[in-house]
Amino acid sequence: MTDPAPILVWFKRDLRVADHPALARAAALGPVLPVYIVEPEYWQLRDVSARQWAFTRECVADLSRELAALGAPLRIETGEAVAVLERLRAAHGITLMISHEEIGNGWTYARDRAVADWARAQGVAWEELAQSGVVRRLNGRDGWARTRDRFMAQPQVAVPVLRGVDGGGGALPDAAALGLADDPCPGRQRGGRDEALSLLGGFLTERGRTYRAAMANPLDGAEACSRLSPHLALGTLSGREAVQAAAMRKAEVKGTRDGWIGAMKSFEARLAWRDHFMQKLEDAPRLEHACLHSAYEGLRPAVPDPVRLGAWAKGETGLPFVDACMRSLIATGWLNFRARAMLVAVASYHLWLDWRASGTILGRYFTDFEPGIHWPQVQMQSGTTGMNTVRIYNPVKQGHDNDPEGVFTRRWLPELAEVPDRYLQEPWRWEGADSVLNRTYPAPIVEPKAAAAAARDKVWAVRRGEAFRSEAARVVEKHASRKDAQGRFVNDRAPRKTRRRAPKAPPGQMSLDL
Repeated sequence: MTDPAPILVWFKRDLRVADHPALARAAALGPVLPVYIVEPEYWQLRDVSARQWAFTRECVADLSRELAALGAPLRIETGEAVAVLERLRAAHGITLMISHEEIGNGWTYARDRAVADWARAQGVAWEELAQSGVVRRLNGRDGWARTRDRFMAQPQVAVPVLRGVDGGGGALPDAAALGLADDPCPGRQRGGRDEALSLLGGFLTERGRTYRAAMANPLDGAEACSRLSPHLALGTLSGREAVQAAAMRKAEVKGTRDGWIGAMKSFEARLAWRDHFMQKLEDAPRLEHACLHSAYEGLRPAVPDPVRLGAWAKGETGLPFVDACMRSLIATGWLNFRARAMLVAVASYHLWLDWRASGTILGRYFTDFEPGIHWPQVQMQSGTTGMNTVRIYNPVKQGHDNDPEGVFTRRWLPELAEVPDRYLQEPWRWEGADSVLNRTYPAPIVEPKAAAAAARDKVWAVRRGEAFRSEAARVVEKHASRKDAQGRFVNDRAPRKTRRRAPKAPPGQMSLDL
């Protein structure tokens, strides 16, 4: 009697064995062949980088160890997905493949379309299961919150007992083999399930108490935030695990007055906002490439000013807090939410750069790059959605407010050591500015107030007229959150007196960082 053909489990952005519906489903049906495909073409996209591959590589290596311990070694392949899957089908007689739905970018969507065509042609059944609060083929936002919350409340899927096949092995290429440019990031977070669990536990029991107040601070946020965003993006931790752990911790600290209740409520809210923004890209994949509201197309030059873009990308704009934030991001791969939002806003308004150019650069810098959050957020902070408040940050004020003692700014801009505290965020006003500006540190490439005023006039001019309002109403109907007066997500049946169709997002919302 011949052994049954194994079920191929295709791992993508779900690099764990716990709470893994696809793996559990396959294990219940027969022997399992777990597969991870390194796709060189993906790693040549403009918004990915070597730091992201380094993190991913660590996550896949950790997954490989976990699967080996369960008796089903991971098969690691490098190449184009259809070609790899066809080789495995021919070698193992595959007739069923199971994976999770991937909320990726246009490239991964096109890749999945090609895989679906291959599967149909070869008689391979392909099951895609949900692993997050994102809902495919959603017609509108009414009812989305209920569906999302129902999924998050379901019991986590236990680690299954696996029957493996003799098909594991394969090596993970290094960044150079994938053609990725050198990308030093000395402060990059490490990947892997153990790292994710350590961060979650430390956040829920120690670091997270000051989360609500400290998350916006560039210094304190690095410690007070969960730092789970890259792990959620690669799936070493499921969103459901994070949501349920937060709920349990909130129940444990009920009745206390030391900040934990507020911290857990804020964390839960940001996990919900994470799914909300990923749903946007699922509902409108074009917003990776085109303005959500068409009236904003052509507002900024399609070819950005190379001098301004280059200065911004290197942290050399002459605006100290902006440059400190950018240099911190380059060195660590992470930045707190308000600083992320400010970087996009300064690029979009003060420097008048198209969001596609600045967003691509930031995408490469973020270790936690999540297309489903990144591109909706970049458009939101650039003012091209047609439904969000235009928020033009004053970079000088942001420096004074969020780094009042200048510790963060001085850490990343040592060339401003001679500048007195009073003038640190605007050194051009210091009487000794000539000894620093355009010597050890650049003079500002724009005058902040004048640049902001000019941008404000241009952006608001687009918003006038019935044609703009009509399209904006359609955008709101499809994409806006449904929230009550307390800022909680609600459904289409919420009482109308508490229901708001287009609420403001949290100030500076850039929920990628958590």
